[in-house]
Amino acid sequence: MTKSQRNHIDLPTLIAVLTLMVLSLGVVYSASATWAMEKFGESNRLLNSHALKIVIGICALFVGVTIDYRKYKRLTKPALILAVLLLFVTLILGGETKGAARWLRIGGLGIQPSEFAKFALLFHLCTLIAAKKDLVRDFKRGFLPMTVWIGTVTGLVLFQPNFSTGSMIVLISLVMLFIGRARVSHLLTTALALVPILALYVVSASYRLARVKSFLSGTDGSGSMNYQLLQGIIGFGSGGLFGLGPGESKQRDLFLPESYGDFVFSIVGEEYGFLGTIFFLALFLLIMFRGFKIAKHARDEYGQLLAVGITSTITLYALVNAGVTLGLLPTTGLPMPFVSYGGSSLVFSSFAVGVLLNISAQTDLHPRMTRLPDSVMPIESLQEQSARAT
Repeated sequence: MTKSQRNHIDLPTLIAVLTLMVLSLGVVYSASATWAMEKFGESNRLLNSHALKIVIGICALFVGVTIDYRKYKRLTKPALILAVLLLFVTLILGGETKGAARWLRIGGLGIQPSEFAKFALLFHLCTLIAAKKDLVRDFKRGFLPMTVWIGTVTGLVLFQPNFSTGSMIVLISLVMLFIGRARVSHLLTTALALVPILALYVVSASYRLARVKSFLSGTDGSGSMNYQLLQGIIGFGSGGLFGLGPGESKQRDLFLPESYGDFVFSIVGEEYGFLGTIFFLALFLLIMFRGFKIAKHARDEYGQLLAVGITSTITLYALVNAGVTLGLLPTTGLPMPFVSYGGSSLVFSSFAVGVLLNISAQTDLHPRMTRLPDSVMPIESLQEQSARAT
């Protein structure tokens, strides 16, 4: 018998993501039980929905694991065109929630096209950067075509309106262009050009301007702190070091709006305390460190770019969400990946992690030995014999 070396997926990343999903079941149930009972007469209504979405997310993750990431190269442009079309359709036919048309409903299912568009754009940028190589530094032939795609997707997302997701798409895209060796002068010029555009966008709606003023002044304009943020901070303060215990949150009892969604991290702080929040953030930091290590060992530039992009997207979303709930950043509608209630973010993020794990399986990070019959000789051995013979 001879031994052959094979690789497997990065288990720390997989375990960290699955742990976040499992823990989210308890957090979402605790955060949503009172509201669900009031609205539907069933305390576990949102829990059941969230559990189903986690199952779908796990399936999406393993789909991403099983498909060779290099096969996406020829699919990224059609996927991005589809994403743009879906964003157009959403503006016309999308269901309106809190004054924004962000959802498309097909039968009983609802999807948020901006989540799909975010990753479709990321994958296509990685494809373009890997294909253009040094041409990325050329403004007309490399940089400009990519900014057209970025501007199209961002503009459609902003028109929903969805300022937080649009801003994150721009930020992540600029990060990818920087990593792809675009000229710093081009990036700075683009960033400076975006400042007045985004400023006009903010002041064009009173509620967006109010959010910015609230963050800068620390009040809601009437001398009091923003109500949602205040309730979230009360939750963190109540948790102390060890927390009140699972299911013991007080803020979930209709005090904290969106306690199971954008502000779910406050419930984590209240029920599991400072140590609990550190544990959750440590899982995201683990994903970040492992993701960048996968990128470092990826076998081609496309894999490196994808690994960096996926890792950056997930960790940036987590850190921004945590910063918002702690009052360190203006209030946004960004979810905490794998933890907040919701389907589109969970499913597409899970698929992206699956792609990251597929990249890791094709590196030399985790070699394992397998036994082969003596009659079967590994390719490496054949190559060595051929080299000796010559």
